[in-house]
Amino acid sequence: MHDTKERLSLFWIFALLNYLYADVVALFAIVGSPNLADAPHLSPWALMGSAVLMEIPIAMILACRLLPFRANRLANIIAGVFLTLVNGFLTFVPPLAGWGRPPALPEYLFFATIETVCTSVIIWQAWTWSEVKPAVSSAPVVGQPEAGAIAPHA
Repeated sequence: MHDTKERLSLFWIFALLNYLYADVVALFAIVGSPNLADAPHLSPWALMGSAVLMEIPIAMILACRLLPFRANRLANIIAGVFLTLVNGFLTFVPPLAGWGRPPALPEYLFFATIETVCTSVIIWQAWTWSEVKPAVSSAPVVGQPEAGAIAPHA
């Protein structure tokens, strides 16, 4: 897999699956709590914010494959930085500030670490992505004067 668009799209799929499964595991913890009345309830605005956050990697899976180079590179950097910052904030600030169940659930920290590494790789891949495409040929070079390589005569 040498195509950067394909690689970035694959990283977004990997990040999305980790985001979603972390939410599924959190939902299991809520549903399994002894008293559902004590379980956290999200406001409609919090649910809308969550939906927007999930839509970003979903959209980036397609955007990576469809956008031209400059827009693609910029979109990956912006989306990657945004989701890395949001993920870091939501993982570490609420437990430290006493807004959540301190400390954060170990499985959530596990997923958050994987998600952060993945979005950091996306940022790095997009940041170092060059528009220069290497010339690739499946034909052998030996004996082709136009390719600049001529086999020596015996």
